[in-house]
Amino acid sequence: MSSSSLFILSLCLLTSLHVNLSGASELSGEIDVKENPFTPKASLIRYWNKEIHNALPKSQFLLSKASPLNAVDTAGFAKLAAQNALSTAFPSFCSSAQLFCYPDFSQSLEKHDKDSNFAIYGDKNFTNYGTGRVGGGDSFKNYSEGNNLPVDSFRRYSRDSTGHEDQFSSYATQANVADQSFNTYGPGTTGGSGEFKNYNAEVNVPNLRFTNYGSDGNGREHSFTAYAENGNAGSQEFASYGKNGNGSPNDFSGYGKETNVIGSGFSGYGERGNAANDSFTSYGNEGNNPKNKFSNYGDGGNAAVDSFSNYRDQANVGDDSFQSYGKSSNSAKVNFVNYGNSFNEGTDIFKGYGEGAKGHAVGFKIYGVNNTFKDYSKNGVTFAKYTNVSSGNGVTSAKKTVSGSLVKRWVEPGKFFRESMLKKGTVMPMPDIRDKMPKRSFLPRTIVSKLPFSTSKLGELKNIFHASDNSSMESIIKESLSDCERSPSPGESKRCVGAVEDMIDFATSILGRNVVVRTTENVNGSDKNIMVGSIKGINGGKVTKSVSCHQSLFPYLLYYCHSVPKVRVYEADILDTKSESKINHGVAICHLDTSGWSPSHGAFLALGSGPGRIEVCHWIFENDMTWTTAD
Repeated sequence: MSSSSLFILSLCLLTSLHVNLSGASELSGEIDVKENPFTPKASLIRYWNKEIHNALPKSQFLLSKASPLNAVDTAGFAKLAAQNALSTAFPSFCSSAQLFCYPDFSQSLEKHDKDSNFAIYGDKNFTNYGTGRVGGGDSFKNYSEGNNLPVDSFRRYSRDSTGHEDQFSSYATQANVADQSFNTYGPGTTGGSGEFKNYNAEVNVPNLRFTNYGSDGNGREHSFTAYAENGNAGSQEFASYGKNGNGSPNDFSGYGKETNVIGSGFSGYGERGNAANDSFTSYGNEGNNPKNKFSNYGDGGNAAVDSFSNYRDQANVGDDSFQSYGKSSNSAKVNFVNYGNSFNEGTDIFKGYGEGAKGHAVGFKIYGVNNTFKDYSKNGVTFAKYTNVSSGNGVTSAKKTVSGSLVKRWVEPGKFFRESMLKKGTVMPMPDIRDKMPKRSFLPRTIVSKLPFSTSKLGELKNIFHASDNSSMESIIKESLSDCERSPSPGESKRCVGAVEDMIDFATSILGRNVVVRTTENVNGSDKNIMVGSIKGINGGKVTKSVSCHQSLFPYLLYYCHSVPKVRVYEADILDTKSESKINHGVAICHLDTSGWSPSHGAFLALGSGPGRIEVCHWIFENDMTWTTAD
């Protein structure tokens, strides 16, 4: 028998033993009589006892996030990790370790011969669906609605159809971490239409991809209404949209309205189209920090008409880029009305705009500030009511005052507040502090220490967690790695941790070994007015430092932990405003030095003022935490 087999056999024998290392309950920081001493949780408790030097009860909140793996699975998966072979056991590893993994697609739905109405449907792979159909229509209603991790793929949908109607209504609304792709949708079609209505509204971290959409179509109409409204983070990508189309109108109405940090990419849009008619109405309006990129848009088109109305109106900062727009087109007409008329300046860059075009007409009306035009056609382009000039002649517009209603859209009421609010009897709004991320567990240190964690090892991570190219999972992994690898701010220490032991190491390295972890007790009071009850300043209310840990979206539970100097930390009873009974026990942290914060930070939008001029407080949200020295 091999040494590894003997080790696993010994673990199995130990599993049947009732071990009590200290004869006390787990609440006192010891291992329960039924706890195998080789489980990740038991190992964590021993590490806690060794590294933290106080007799305070351990945080059940944090212990509950320890890996649920048993001793045998821990040893087995650790061995696979050391051999770079975890991907071979991905399904069992994902489920046993309680990781965040996208489900595999269910059966493929092939082409059909009659009209179909899909309602209350989800997580399906549609391949060759509606291919070659003549007339008729298919509708999708309440598709993937409210799902936590919807994964939908439409491949070769309505290809080469004639006069076929496709309708998507209420698609994946109120979903969390949505992943949808439409590949070769409606190519080579004649007539008919595709309508997307109320698509991905109120989604948290959407990742949407439209590739080769409506290319080589003849007279087929596409419309997007209420697309990704009220979404949070995430991205949408339109590539090769309407390419080589003939007389195909495309309409985007209500696109990305009231979103938070949404990124959209349009590449190869309407390229070499004939008599295309594309309309964007209410695009990115009232959004917070929208990021849109238009590349190779309308290039080589003939007699195209493109219209942008109310583009990014009332938005807060943001970053838009138009590159190679209308290049080498013939008799194109593009009209921008009310473009970038935003609160707080964003950035717009136009490169290669109308370059090489003939007989084109481009009009800008009520155009916003802080914009750059490079290599664009000097003929056929007009500007009206343009509030900034890129040539550096100093003409600028005054910064606007943000209305209260817009602040509420960008910054949830109560998310930030002043320290003076933390007094008994104060009534104040509490934001929605509920954790909206997928539920996950930490990995045992014996496993996470053997996994790659850097952008240079992205390929290995994608292989382990079955993340395909351009998928949501790839984006999630890349974004978290980027956050973890960025340089710390001046005076900041930071570390990303995937095991509780690593978090303990970081907290004690900053604060010493007499530490305690604090978090808000529950989510009661979320999104309501609450009353502040009895309040206590940690460490006597003195200015101190803490280590705050915030969740990052990753396959396993990952926290971004950083030192926070010059803070005051408070614990407060949270009361119902009517009965004045206790409903929660909250932890709040007040940042006294905000000099290094961005002027566009949401705290300054909500509270007024600017960096270094005020302190900013906030509650600790569900599943986040702050470490401080013990009282």
